[in-house]
Amino acid sequence: MSHRLLPLLGRRRFAPLFATQFLGAFNDNLYKNALAILVAYRLAEAQELDGPMLVTAAGGLFILPFFLFSATAGQLADRMDKARLIRFVKAAEIAVMGCGAAAFWIGDPALLLGVLFLMGTQSAFFGPLKYGILPDHLRPDELIAGNGLVEMGTFLAILTGTMAGALLVLAPGGIGLVSALVIGLAVAGFLAARAIPPAPAADPGLVVSWNLPAETWRLLRDLRAEPPVGLAVLGISWFWLLGATFLVQFPNYARDHLNADESVVTLFLTLFSVGVGIGSLLCNRLLAGRVRVTFVPLAALLITLCAGDLHFATPAVPPGGAPADWATFAGEAANWRILLDLTGLSLAGGLYVVPLYAVMQTRTAARHRARTVAANNVLNALFMTLSAALAGVLFGHGMTVVELFLGLAAANLWAVGMAVVLGRMTADAR
Repeated sequence: MSHRLLPLLGRRRFAPLFATQFLGAFNDNLYKNALAILVAYRLAEAQELDGPMLVTAAGGLFILPFFLFSATAGQLADRMDKARLIRFVKAAEIAVMGCGAAAFWIGDPALLLGVLFLMGTQSAFFGPLKYGILPDHLRPDELIAGNGLVEMGTFLAILTGTMAGALLVLAPGGIGLVSALVIGLAVAGFLAARAIPPAPAADPGLVVSWNLPAETWRLLRDLRAEPPVGLAVLGISWFWLLGATFLVQFPNYARDHLNADESVVTLFLTLFSVGVGIGSLLCNRLLAGRVRVTFVPLAALLITLCAGDLHFATPAVPPGGAPADWATFAGEAANWRILLDLTGLSLAGGLYVVPLYAVMQTRTAARHRARTVAANNVLNALFMTLSAALAGVLFGHGMTVVELFLGLAAANLWAVGMAVVLGRMTADAR
């Protein structure tokens, strides 16, 4: 059965790539969250800096390279052997993380933020390679499984890396441990990348243009050439807008509406990440390896129902007393509906996004595939940036977090319609 998951994890044409992307995502989130915690709880006060502003700037500096360099990254990925280029990128990560370890020891916020920008640059160049190489090494009936595993690995890496950064950096000896970890993980990622089989250049005669604004616009314009691909990319970007909004707002939601402490935030992050991972793998079982969008409309509808129900499941007035920890919160039957909504929302997210990645890969010409992935990355970054900006504007006008969730649930109905239209466009693939 070619659609089974475990055989892929044991094959060289997939396992080294999976390990490489997992270690890279873990390292990114370990460093980002360690930096945020260090700035917020130690460096900002010690150096009389604006902690929230620095943390916000950190998020912007990490995502900025996706706007600046995705066009170049996509061109290089189509022009060169992707496996070879991955090794270059992972070797660069070792150097960047060496600078990051030095920045932790020096404790200079400007240097830490500069390294974060370099990390974002490295990630921007890795993105088109990660998704662009899958169709080179996997058969069409293995793409759902491969994308599901990659998506699961990404969210578990985000979860574990974020938690590790928060737990370690302020502990005794934490600076040294985090510094050693980020370098060690970068080295491990490079070693894993060395085992990725060759992926010959898709368009070796491509002339790389360094006019970044023009090439970025061209990437986005070219999405119109294949409507199903453009629609799938919009759907993927919408998923990342939703995911970024929920992940960022969990602390405010727990504190302001549930009177819960940071352990409940961790519980929410865990449910969300594991749920997306399980949904991604479940998608492969339901589709039996076939690239279809059969369940995407239903998944989008479930996202709307669960996100909307969070508004109605949340108490109108936060409970009194001391903030609840995760055990107290989960032990209250009244909160099970909230936990069920979050679980359903995340499971539906995995079911929703994995087929869209497969449509993007299979419906794009091989010679242009990495550039299409790069265009997807630009739109993902744009949608996530817009999510933060929009939330800030709405909160400034008095909207609450639960009202934001309800608004997203309503807006997500467009995704239901998008999925129905995409299903009709790709009906011939069935």
